[in-house]
Amino acid sequence: MIDHSSIMKLYYVHDPMCSWCWAFRPVWQEIQNRLPADVEVTYLLGGLAPDTDAPMPPATQREIQAHWRTIQKKLPDIMFNFDFWMQNSPRRATYPACRAVIAAKRQNLSVESAMINAIQTAYYLEALNPSESDVLITCAKSIGLDVDQFRSDLNAAPTQSQLIHEIKQAQSMQVFSFPSLVLEHGGEFNPVHIDYSDAESVLAHIHQVRESC
Repeated sequence: MIDHSSIMKLYYVHDPMCSWCWAFRPVWQEIQNRLPADVEVTYLLGGLAPDTDAPMPPATQREIQAHWRTIQKKLPDIMFNFDFWMQNSPRRATYPACRAVIAAKRQNLSVESAMINAIQTAYYLEALNPSESDVLITCAKSIGLDVDQFRSDLNAAPTQSQLIHEIKQAQSMQVFSFPSLVLEHGGEFNPVHIDYSDAESVLAHIHQVRESC
């Protein structure tokens, strides 16, 4: 039986439209499968870019595409569909996708990871734009959520308030880049090294931090 007083919380700070979070996803899944029983995972949305209706400047588009190419060079198994940049009118707005994760959790806490995956798949593989509500609604439908409730929750004030709360919580832990891992125990927050190609090294660091707590 687990002594709940000894439980450590591993915060995963992310944004569904963060390309490095997409790159980390396979390793992150392996890490979760191999975590010790006394480590509990909590997702926190970091919120890369607030709401805007303005078109993404060409320089920003080039910068993000360069990130995608850098990831593909370092991690050849991570795929991107560059048709996104020709088929959409991008906006530098990731808060809608973040709110979509919160809206999904309002219906069912267990679908958090599935919703993140649906958004990432739509964006990076299907060249769809998760800054748009209709794309997020399609993602919600694809994982079996009540579409009417999701549509109502997506931009509701409590959803936005929860997003701001999570962003501030991440910042209070001195997290300003994504993805980030922070192990918390007894009120102390310990950053965990990220390795995009090796779950073993991340797990070893988690073990090291656990031992020092």
